[in-house]
Amino acid sequence: MAEIRNPNASSPGSGGGDMRSMLIFTLLALGALMAFQYFKPPVPPQAPAASSPATHAPGLVPVTPAAASSSAARIQAVAESTTTVENDLYRITFTNRGAQVKSWILKRYKDSHGHPLDLVNQAAASRFGLPLSLYTYEPELTAQLNNVLYRPSVTGDVTAPTGIVFRYADGPLEVTKTFLFNESYVIDVKVAVQQNGQYVRALVSWPSGLGDLEEAAQYNYTKFAFSSDGKRDTTAAKKISGGATLNQPFDYAGLIDLYFGVTFLPATPADASVVTLHGSMQVPRDANSPKGAELAEPVLGTAVGNQSGPTHTRLFAGPLQYDVLGSIHTTAPDGKAVGENLRPMIQYGWFKVIAEPLFLLLRYVHDHFIPNWGWSIIVVTLFFNLLMLPTRFTMMKSSLKMQRVQPKLDAIKRKYANLKATDPRKAEMNAETMKLYKEEGINMYGGCLPLLVQMPLFFAYYRVLLNSIELRQASWGWLPNLAAADPLHILPILIIASMFLVQFITPSPGMDPAQRRMMAFMMPAIFGFSMWGFASGLALYWATGNLLNIGLQLGINRSKLGRELNALAAKRAAAKGPRTIQARR
Repeated sequence: MAEIRNPNASSPGSGGGDMRSMLIFTLLALGALMAFQYFKPPVPPQAPAASSPATHAPGLVPVTPAAASSSAARIQAVAESTTTVENDLYRITFTNRGAQVKSWILKRYKDSHGHPLDLVNQAAASRFGLPLSLYTYEPELTAQLNNVLYRPSVTGDVTAPTGIVFRYADGPLEVTKTFLFNESYVIDVKVAVQQNGQYVRALVSWPSGLGDLEEAAQYNYTKFAFSSDGKRDTTAAKKISGGATLNQPFDYAGLIDLYFGVTFLPATPADASVVTLHGSMQVPRDANSPKGAELAEPVLGTAVGNQSGPTHTRLFAGPLQYDVLGSIHTTAPDGKAVGENLRPMIQYGWFKVIAEPLFLLLRYVHDHFIPNWGWSIIVVTLFFNLLMLPTRFTMMKSSLKMQRVQPKLDAIKRKYANLKATDPRKAEMNAETMKLYKEEGINMYGGCLPLLVQMPLFFAYYRVLLNSIELRQASWGWLPNLAAADPLHILPILIIASMFLVQFITPSPGMDPAQRRMMAFMMPAIFGFSMWGFASGLALYWATGNLLNIGLQLGINRSKLGRELNALAAKRAAAKGPRTIQARR
């Protein structure tokens, strides 16, 4: 039998034959493998997994089946939970349903019923949405973002400084809401919403007004406040359009009433986008009679975000208190919070130049001398009245000079007595009168000087007492709230009586007696009844001034100047004599 040789075995004299055989075998094996891969039949695709019921629930954005089948892309909570963040100023309760705020308690303030003040009006929020909800231009997406269960980074009670991160993801939709807290009234908000890998324009919203709508209805004061391109202003509720989008630089934008505000401060003002929201609901006309007559109170809201990409903004929610607002600044072009402060949100109006120093003076007296706002008002009122005492003497001197030249004035009037109103010689009469005033050193407006000084101060006092949260619910005597009307109407009655007495004892020799009697009754009635519904702090100021004026006027009447004026007044009344009425036959 022929011998069978192993081809891989080496033989003498073969050289590298066995290596050639191995190389050929390897090439054949590689060729066979490539042919198998090329001619392999295709593998049939797997059947898609069944979609979950939540994928096509009403109001939700449809999710692709492939994404729904991927459990790794789904981030959500299995049950609703709350997280409460607290510092010395507030207690904020979040729900993970929508990652929104359920309540925002300001610890240092009470509402009109004496309860801790909640910036979230529960009735309005149930209709218009909770604070820190999201606003998009797709209603179905908005509904989904504000109703799904986010997974919070922390639950239960936590103390600031701290942070919470809420996350939600389901297929192509990914949402992250981050909130950072410190010891102030300002929190930091970051929101990122992505769908199919693209950022969605999602704005952070405060849609349901401010907490105490009954108090806002009492003063009829809720406004949209903003600062844009250096213009700081407010817009009344009746001028706000619901759903209007404003794409322009905003340093801040938000809502204010007389005493509280909610304001967004975008991290990039130049790229800010603001949406104004406007609703309405019925509230009691009188906070003390919740079952009484109702009125429609506007419910303002706003949403702020970035025009494209994630949103980053700070949020102030708290009292419109002078020092608090002075410590909060908008974002400067370099990205630092060193821009303008928020004090313009206190609405002093046209009289700010007087009202702001007046408030600082009141506060100084309150903080350093008398820790009661009512007594502070009385002290400052006494100070201003004594300061204006020289103007009272100026008025009386002007009146005395007028009486001394009264015969000459009467002669000028007789000289031009028969002229018509359109006669050119009327100008000559006026010129002659003014020449006499100049020669005698008479200022024809000298008698109006005290009124010209008091009226701006009066309106400045009005703005201070109406807009200063320090006087809200501050008590004095029988007055429980210096920012509200006198409940017993004692001050308005005192104003009427004291004004009448001031008019009665003030000599007015140049005034017709009948006119004087009319002024003595009309002016007190007008001012007294106008004070009926005004802030009792303002009525306290006016009544204090009147009582002081009575004492001052009695003292002036005993002076040489006062005795001369009274003598002239008596002489003028005697010269006119009693007025008789002839009966017709």
